[in-house]
Amino acid sequence: MEPIDRKTFLATAGAAVAAAGAPATVEAATASGVFLSTWKWGIEANAKAAEVFGASGSLVEAIEKGINVVEDDPKVMTVGYGGLPNAQGEVELDAGIMDGTTRRAGAVFSLHKIKNPISVARLVMEETLHTQMAGEGALQFAIAMGFKPMQLLTPQALEAWLKWKNAPHHETFWLHENHDTIGMVAASGGKVAAGCSTSGLAWKIPGRVADSPLVGCGYYADDAAGAASATGNGDVMTNYCTSKHIVQKMGEGMHPQEACEDLMRYMARSAPNLRSDMYCVIAINPKGEIGALSMNAKQPLQYALWRNGAGALHAAPHFM
Repeated sequence: MEPIDRKTFLATAGAAVAAAGAPATVEAATASGVFLSTWKWGIEANAKAAEVFGASGSLVEAIEKGINVVEDDPKVMTVGYGGLPNAQGEVELDAGIMDGTTRRAGAVFSLHKIKNPISVARLVMEETLHTQMAGEGALQFAIAMGFKPMQLLTPQALEAWLKWKNAPHHETFWLHENHDTIGMVAASGGKVAAGCSTSGLAWKIPGRVADSPLVGCGYYADDAAGAASATGNGDVMTNYCTSKHIVQKMGEGMHPQEACEDLMRYMARSAPNLRSDMYCVIAINPKGEIGALSMNAKQPLQYALWRNGAGALHAAPHFM
């Protein structure tokens, strides 16, 4: 199995940066922050993150506020408010965030009634000695931190759930594929951070948690190497510690794109449905160089990149 032509991807990315009037040095290029996010909703998320960072926010705060934009949008039915519910009609949210400088992370699993799980995850990281909180405990922690419980099931999501539930031979979690996330990584001045938020699989078994909120799987950040995030079939990708693998390879000297390819090569040895399932990753190193890759052409990845005061949506190459 041959990997994609990395030189082609890098040349294309380099041309785009040059056309945008990129600064001549790495320090200048990352001074205002480089933000890389999954999917089309990453455009608005990156813009908000850049605004927050430009107002003297930290990279962690920028990622949190950027992801909040997607969590608050009811039109995005795979993240936050308006996310499609589990099999019982309850919206369950997962999120995680990590500071590459301290290597501290915070995460929440199966959080109900709170539309901004990434913000709760940040408080787990900054206000407790824990890393992960789940279910009712995560909800009570959020309430104690001042979050207001609300109904997350929008009329559109309720309609979709009722249609699924009332279908005589409706698909179950075991068959249904409906999942995406907002994953974001950022770099500035040699520092990196990462975050991820999702409502997970539609109609999932209550309590199901996949890769998105797990440190080293859905996200990972280390100033000495870089940051990465993953999206797709989280039940499979969890088993490969995808984000940690990519960051470790960047720490060994690989370019972010090469590190993404190495992860896909590793997964391709044993992961199922390589040519049809969704396995996608993004990565950034402390210099602001990026990588983005999907496993196959059938499940392509769109990523949003903010650099030098401008954002754009791009199509990632595929591994096979």
